[in-house]
Amino acid sequence: MELLKLFPFILRKGLGLLLLLLAVSAISFMLVHFSPIDPIQAYVGADMMKVSAEQREAIVQYWGLNEPPLLRYWHWLSAVVSGDLGTSMIYRRPVLEVIGERFAASLALMGAAWLLSGLIGFVSGVLAAMNRNTWVDKGIRWYCYTLSSTPTFWVGLLFMLVFAVWLGILPVGLAVPAGTTADQVQFIDRIRHMILPVLTLSVTGIAAIALHTREKLIDVTEKEYWLFARARGERGFTIFWRHGLRNVALPAITLQFASFSELFGGAVLAEQVFSYPGLGQAAVEAGLRGDIPLLMGVVLFSALFVYCGNAMADLSYRFIDPRMKEGSRS
Repeated sequence: MELLKLFPFILRKGLGLLLLLLAVSAISFMLVHFSPIDPIQAYVGADMMKVSAEQREAIVQYWGLNEPPLLRYWHWLSAVVSGDLGTSMIYRRPVLEVIGERFAASLALMGAAWLLSGLIGFVSGVLAAMNRNTWVDKGIRWYCYTLSSTPTFWVGLLFMLVFAVWLGILPVGLAVPAGTTADQVQFIDRIRHMILPVLTLSVTGIAAIALHTREKLIDVTEKEYWLFARARGERGFTIFWRHGLRNVALPAITLQFASFSELFGGAVLAEQVFSYPGLGQAAVEAGLRGDIPLLMGVVLFSALFVYCGNAMADLSYRFIDPRMKEGSRS
């Protein structure tokens, strides 16, 4: 029965996703076409001077670069509909395989950072609002304002300098120890190499959720039902649990799911700083080296990733807030 009620929502979101992917792919393909990067030179690399005119023409024909842009886009779109995103010019492997492998490496990184930033940000916002205008509130706001204006890559470099270079307690970068074969890598090694990238993404993602939660909870504390509860003697965690949690949790959840785009963008920078072999690093390599199939695949996947985050936020409202269910019935 619940699935039937959700069918219009799922249908609406599915159509919106298709239109979004179509628009994003068309705009991205146009931007790639007008990019100054020569895909042939990026494909051949340092051996460009050794490539003859005949060999260059053969490469152009092999990748279909001699066709008009609209025709190339149509061929690519037709292949995507059939489930084929093409072959990466850098890795010489199917794009789906590259994205799947790199996303698996990034998923643990982004997932841990997403959970930490959400939990710490929510708790920090609640503490700041419940201790309004005290040193706790001022300290949390100072931290949030500072981190909001700090680039992710700078935070990553600072963490690397302190924890990897000065203290030497964490590895400088990569996802596993250098020179170690796959069968020799232990789980604790992967965790140690993830700590600095996760911290980088977490501390920069706390600010938005903390400030938003603080403002929402301050609004709640000025409502009549909150003042009435205080008059009855409710204080501290009790009054927050009964009258504040539901009102601030829903906006916080929405904002946290909507932060998927910022999380993905921050992961690109963090993975570059720490040389973490994730999807963000593959996207940068594809852009710099003119790997059009891989770049287009990453663009589609990132748009899907962000859209799913927003859809999950809307869906969470329907399960957490009873008023949304009542509104859907009416």
